Amino acid sequence: MKVAEPSLLTHALKRTIANYAMGILVAVAALALRRTLSPALGNQNPYHTLWLAVVFSAWYCGIGPAIVTVIVGGLGIWYWFLPPTGSWHILTLQELYGMLGFTFFSALIILLGESTRRVIAKRQAAEEALTHAQQELEDRVQERTEALERIAAEVMEKATLLDLANDAIFVKTATGEISYWNQGAERLYGWSMSEAVGHAPAELLRSEYPVPLSEIESSNDWEGEICHTTRNGNRIIVASRWTTLRDESGVPVGWLEINTDITARKRAEDAARALGVRILTLQDEEHRRIARGLHDSLGQYLTALKINLDVLTTSNGSAAALAVECSEIAEKCLTETRTISHLLHPPMLDEAGLGSAVRWYVDGFAERSGITVNLNIPSGLKRMHHDVEVALFRAVQESLTNIHRHSGASAVDIDLKVEADKIRLKIADNGKGIPPDRLQSLIAGTTGGIGIAGMRERFRDLSGSLELHSNSSGATLVFSIPTERTRLKGK
Repeated sequence: MKVAEPSLLTHALKRTIANYAMGILVAVAALALRRTLSPALGNQNPYHTLWLAVVFSAWYCGIGPAIVTVIVGGLGIWYWFLPPTGSWHILTLQELYGMLGFTFFSALIILLGESTRRVIAKRQAAEEALTHAQQELEDRVQERTEALERIAAEVMEKATLLDLANDAIFVKTATGEISYWNQGAERLYGWSMSEAVGHAPAELLRSEYPVPLSEIESSNDWEGEICHTTRNGNRIIVASRWTTLRDESGVPVGWLEINTDITARKRAEDAARALGVRILTLQDEEHRRIARGLHDSLGQYLTALKINLDVLTTSNGSAAALAVECSEIAEKCLTETRTISHLLHPPMLDEAGLGSAVRWYVDGFAERSGITVNLNIPSGLKRMHHDVEVALFRAVQESLTNIHRHSGASAVDIDLKVEADKIRLKIADNGKGIPPDRLQSLIAGTTGGIGIAGMRERFRDLSGSLELHSNSSGATLVFSIPTERTRLKGK
């Protein structure tokens, strides 16, 4: 017996060493396979082949070698696959989450594999010795309970990490009730987790969605802005990101919602927008004042000067010739003064309304630029609110200016329609269009000149909109204002 014991120990030691060596070998083989498949799979999710190595080690080698497989595989991924490759660098937050996810699920695989191996071993022992079956059963139940407790502890540890996030994070079940509510949500909304769990977010937060809730829940991923009410009654705006949670068969079992408070930013944007509209209004008022000043003062002086010069032209000699030349100069000054005055603020806009002012401006533009303008305005167009008429006139003025400067167009179509619920102005040219990247920036409002930004703010202040379309055949701008905003005061 004493001779056999060292032999058994030696055999067990060799088997243990072989298992650890096998764990390292399969990890290296998995890394090599992943590196070979990189041209096809790319660098996204480099853990594909390691899962097979972890499962193999957990099933055939035991928990210790399986842990070594996870460690070797994780270090290999870190060194060879996470950029910059070939170095031990500080992991980014996304890479750290990926490594933690790999470690967590590897631990689950190892625990389940070890648990299964132990169950099999105990079942074999039970068949060999029925007298110890009850005890082995109790041991197995205890071990599985401990494994579940370890898993639960790890899950709670992950939940603690979510509590450290500043964003509000909660999970909604398939029945629409909150099942998880992190500390960020407690800080933002004021309700504790015990108070929030079991309630529907739409009712608890009095949510105002930009689209129907059914449309959001039917999407795999959704992003947008939602208005919520906190526990103390404050209305806040959040940037919300939704992810649909599905089971193995693809059936939705819940939704993960992550919300970031952007109330202060939205207020700042609204304040800046209101300031921009106010500046445009003051600019229009200043244009009107300057136009009237040019017409009432400088225009009258130039008119008197021309009359006097016309009298001098009736005399003889060089004085008459000089007077004729001065009269022609005064006539040009009068013409330029009237043009500048009308461009700053056409008097017909106040006196005759939008239709007459647009026709006057379009005729002058076509004559000066050589661009054909096809104007379609309803006959007998009724007067509208002053702000609406100014916005539509400036839209025509700014659009034609941009077309003349940038489009290379030979013709422009301007179509004004009064519909049941809105007034719609469409301006289309046959020019070279707007480059796609420039067009996307203009549509998103991330760039653009003062003209486009000014028009957008004018119509937004009137509850209207500006649409911009373009292709190789030209560009089209569509302006719209709700009918109720076009009515004159008192009507």
